[in-house]
Formats: sequence, structure tokens, C-alpha cells
Amino acid sequence: MLSFYKTFNHEIKKISQPEVDCWINVVAPTEEEKQYLITELGVLPEFISASLDAEESSHIDYDEDVKQTLVIVDYPSVDDVDDEYSSGMPQYTTLPMGIVMMKGYVVTICLYENLNIEDMALGKVKGVNTSMKTRFLLLLLLRISQRYLIYLRQIERLSSMTEKRLHKSMQNKELIQMLGLEKSLVYFSTSLKTDEITLNKIMRGKLIKLYEEDQDLLEDVLVEIHQAIEMCNIYSNILSGTMDAFASVISNNLNIVMKVLTVITIVMAIPNIIFSFYGMNVTGLPVATWWFPTLLAIVACLIATYIFIKKDMFH
Repeated sequence: MLSFYKTFNHEIKKISQPEVDCWINVVAPTEEEKQYLITELGVLPEFISASLDAEESSHIDYDEDVKQTLVIVDYPSVDDVDDEYSSGMPQYTTLPMGIVMMKGYVVTICLYENLNIEDMALGKVKGVNTSMKTRFLLLLLLRISQRYLIYLRQIERLSSMTEKRLHKSMQNKELIQMLGLEKSLVYFSTSLKTDEITLNKIMRGKLIKLYEEDQDLLEDVLVEIHQAIEMCNIYSNILSGTMDAFASVISNNLNIVMKVLTVITIVMAIPNIIFSFYGMNVTGLPVATWWFPTLLAIVACLIATYIFIKKDMFH
């Protein structure tokens, strides 16, 4: 899908055809749309394929011949997963987005629709001007870094809610949900670090021309990225420690159950020993009447139970 936008009087509007200094948004393009980008607009085919590669990591590339710059960044994404373990808990991950800065156009290419692009298209991001490519790139990166912070706070709240349920249930479902959140934090941490490297390359100003008014904006983006990295590391450490603690608690609970079952087995074995002794086909047994072994078994069980209770073996 191809969409065209351009800024008119400080307001971004959708247009029907590409114009000079416009923004071209590309989402999951068809083969015909790819050919249009290559033949009509002059976008390098390797830039398009790199932007649509789901495994592509964040980096910056420049082609000297056609004067095109490709910036690939990882942005956070959330999907609703509904299975027996997730219970509707969202799954967080990261996906690549390519921003091609070329003569006359700035082109964003991604596999799926995302909120960052939608916010830019709907005018929710202040200061967007499609004719100012560097500022457009930095504003988009700032929006992505802010989205990271929003999703990290959501993950922290979900982690706290799951932990409270885990205190009560101790079931596999809650543990698997915690594991899913921990995996999401690993994705975020890896993508944020690669995004930070890309931002540091942009900051040098060798591949992308930086203007004085963009320096503060770039610093804001770096601050947001650093904050997201710190939050991600803190939440990941807390979640990892919580998982280890609950694994120890579950193992300890299993040991307690096994201990109680062993004590009950010992107590119930005492009557078997006594009745087996009096059940032998021999003579000369003391008080060989039915009530004596029964009374003896009851007394022995009570004594054994008292001893185990005193030693706190039932907890």
C-alpha cells in the first residue's frame, strides 16, 4: 500500500500523487508497487528489500552514486495473543522500519501498519515538515522511542498483575505469561541497543546532514533511548529475579508436600505392622483378643503423630 503526504501551512495532508518534498509511506507493498518505487521514484531495490526483511537489524547505509541514505530502526509492536496460557495477554516484539532519504522525497517502508506512522500521518506529532527530511527522521525516531517507554510501562504493570495472581495460584499459566514478558524485554533490549548505535552514527553528521536546530531534537531522542534502555534492564532484572524466586518457592512447596506425604505414610504403616504381627498363625501372643492390637495401634499412631507434630513435620 502506498500513501502520499505533504505539509501545507504547517499541517500534514494526504495527497493523491507524489510531489516534490512529500513523504511516501509504504506498507507491505505488492510487486507492482515495488516496481513503481524503483522505476518511477528511483528508490534502490536493495534498500526496499532490506526494509522489508523482518530479521534486519538497525543500521544506516548510504549510496554515493544516487545520493540516497537508508536508516533502518526497530520499532516496538504489540499483538493480541489468545490461547490457553496467554489469557488475552498481549505479546510485545520489535519490527524493522526503513526510512529512505533521497532527492525530493522521504520514504518510509515497513511490513506492517504501526502506530508511529499513523501518528505522523494524522498530525499528532508537532513540527512535522515533509520538506525537512532530517527533522522528519528525528521526529519519527523520537515517536518510536516514546512508544518504547509506553510499552515498557505496560509490561511492568502486566508483570505486577501476573505476580499477584502467581501468589495465589502457582500454576503453569502464570509462569508462562511471566516468561513471555521476559522474552519481550529481551527483544526490546536488543533492539534499543542497535537503535542507539544507529543514533550515535547519525549524531556524527557524516551520513546525514544535521542542522543546528536539529541538535536539541537528536539529544532528546538519545535521552529517551537511554531511559528506555535503563528501564528495560531494570524490569528485566526484576522479572528474572521474580522468576527465580517463584521457581524456588514452587520447588520448596513440592518438598513440603513430599515430606507431609512421607510422614502420613509412616503413621499409617504402624497399624499394618501391629496387625501383621497378631495375624501370624502362632501361639503365645500377649492378650490375643481383637481389642488389644486395635488399641495398641491407635495409641502407637497417636504417639507417632504427636512426635511428628512436635518436630513440625506437617508444615
